[in-house]
Amino acid sequence: MSEVKLEYEVKNMPFRRLGPSGLRVPLFSLGGWLTFGGTVNGDPVKEIVKTAIENGINMFDEAEEYSKGNSERELGRVLKELGVRRADYVLTTKIFWGTRPGPNNGGLSRKHIIEGLKESLARLQTDYVDVVFAHRADHNVPMEEVVRAFSWVIDQGLAYYWATSEWTSREIEEAFLIAEKYGLHKPVAEQCQHNLFHRERAEAEYAPLYKKHHYGTTVFSALASGILTGKYNDGVPSGSRIDTNKGGYGDHALKHLQSAEGQEQIRKVKELTKLAESELGCSVTHLALAWVARNPNTSTVILGATRPEQIIDNLKAIDVIPKLTPEILEKIEKIVENKPKGPPTYGRPLLDRFGRL
Repeated sequence: MSEVKLEYEVKNMPFRRLGPSGLRVPLFSLGGWLTFGGTVNGDPVKEIVKTAIENGINMFDEAEEYSKGNSERELGRVLKELGVRRADYVLTTKIFWGTRPGPNNGGLSRKHIIEGLKESLARLQTDYVDVVFAHRADHNVPMEEVVRAFSWVIDQGLAYYWATSEWTSREIEEAFLIAEKYGLHKPVAEQCQHNLFHRERAEAEYAPLYKKHHYGTTVFSALASGILTGKYNDGVPSGSRIDTNKGGYGDHALKHLQSAEGQEQIRKVKELTKLAESELGCSVTHLALAWVARNPNTSTVILGATRPEQIIDNLKAIDVIPKLTPEILEKIEKIVENKPKGPPTYGRPLLDRFGRL
C-alpha cells in the first residue's frame, strides 16, 4: 500500500481548537474502542484508518485498556505501515484501567500514569501522544499527585497536553485549583458521553467549565451505542456491536435495549428518523451526529467503525449541520423531551484541599 498523505486543503473537514489549547483537531475523529484489536484486526484496520485519513480525519483516539492493549498495537502498526508523518496527525490515549493484574497497574498514581503511558507509547510505536487522558478520576490518589504526574509527562515530552474523561465538574475544578496553585499544566478537555439521550453532564454540569476555563469536549457515543442509527429498531442485527461484543459491553447494552427506557428511546428514534428523512433529506445517524457536532463546546466527535464505508457515510453529517435551524432544533427537542434545566447548584463553593477558595 502506498504512502498516505494528508491533504487538508481539498477536504471538507472543519477544524476546531481543543478547548483552550492551540491544538486544532478535526470535528470528527476516529477511535478504537470495541473495534481495533478486538472485532477488527489486520488489513481491515488499515483500510478503515486509510479511509479516515483520505477523508480529512487526522485524529485517532485510543486507551491502554481497549482490547487489553491490542487496540493501540493495531493502530500503531497501521499508522507506521501507512507511512503517515507523525507531525501530520493527532494521537491520544487514556490511562487508568491498566492491562494486567497488580496493585499498581491501574489508577492514577504517579507510578501508573508514567509507566502506563510509556507502555502505551511502546504499543503505539511513537515517542509521544498529543493528548493523554485520565480515563476516570481516582479517589484513592491525592489530586495534587495526579496533576503533578500529568505535568511531569508533559514536561518530559511524552505528551503535549493532558485531559480528563468522565470526571465530574467538581473534580475538574479541583484539578484547575491545584494546577493554578502550583504553576502546573492544566487539563484542556473532557472526553464525555454526549448524545440526544445523554445530555445532563455535557450540557448542564459542565456549563460553568466552558464559561470559566473554555473547556472542550471530545465526545464519545454520539450515537448512543448505535441506538440513534435506528439499526436496533427491530431487534439486534447480526454483526452489530451488541452482537459481536457478547459478555460485558454487549450484555449491558442489550439489557438496556430491552428495558422500558430503551424501548422508549427506540420509539423516539423512529420519530427522529421521520424528521431527518422528510425535512433534512438525511438519515437519523447524520442528524444525531450533526446535532452533537453543532455544539460550540464540542471540539471533536469520536467515530467508531468496523468498515471503511461507515466513515464515509458518517461524515455526511457535516453537510447536515447548517440545516439544523432553530425550527428544526425545536422539533428535535419536542421529540426527545429531555433538555437539561441548567447547571447544578451547590450549597457551598468548591474549596481546595487546604479549605481555601
